[in-house]
Amino acid sequence: MMNKSAPIGVFDSGVGGLTVVREIMRQLPNEKVVYFGDTARVPYGSKSKETVTRYSRQIVRFLLSQEVKTIVVACNTASAYALDEIEKEVNLPVIGVVKPGAAVAVQATSNGKIGVIATEGTIGSKIYSKYINEIDPSASVVGKACPLFVPLVEEGLWQDPVTDEIAKRYLTELIDIGIDTLILGCTHYPLIRSTLGRIMGEGVTLVNPAYETARELKELLEREGLLNDEEPKLGDNKYRFYVSDAAEKFKRFANSIIKYGILSAKTIKIEEY
Repeated sequence: MMNKSAPIGVFDSGVGGLTVVREIMRQLPNEKVVYFGDTARVPYGSKSKETVTRYSRQIVRFLLSQEVKTIVVACNTASAYALDEIEKEVNLPVIGVVKPGAAVAVQATSNGKIGVIATEGTIGSKIYSKYINEIDPSASVVGKACPLFVPLVEEGLWQDPVTDEIAKRYLTELIDIGIDTLILGCTHYPLIRSTLGRIMGEGVTLVNPAYETARELKELLEREGLLNDEEPKLGDNKYRFYVSDAAEKFKRFANSIIKYGILSAKTIKIEEY
């Protein structure tokens, strides 16, 4: 029997997955979290399926070494490319970020025109279209790859004229098509949500899959009898953060995203897993 007080393992290509961790902290305050951000190898979106799957396997092995009770793939590209493989290989509940986001978008749309912005990998996989059309075959899904958003976010240019300009170029096509719902199909994108919302205008609902992922995680833990009903003891290391490079920079970011006061982020050699 899995230990209820064991931590939840969460991983992403960089800092984006912290938007999911933020929601887990809010919605599941008793849970411990072990986070890994692959800062040495970000972005994932421009890499091949084989490479992303190999990276994801290494990270999963690291998280298993930390005795996690469940794994959240807080990266859309890894969810698109590697989730099926991970589920087959791991004897734990695994959850990705794509399905929850797709489900909410279907509920949110009135005109049936849903836009997805994501990395090249996620858009190329057509995974959002697949899940959305399984729920609603009549929905029209338009994907737009936005490869420059992740580097801009990782550089901290969240509110910057450069980001504005690039966002306008990427989003014009979706505005012209007349979508009424836009999925932020990369966990980095909620960090530039205000820019995206301003450009899309008030008539467009922005869907942040992080919120839904945490909600689904809660349901999953309840179903599996793994929900931690006691608050971790004081001095119990509740939130642990690991990266593959640039721990100081990550720590600064993490503190501005989570506002929790992250004391440290440890660098580990992920290739050794």
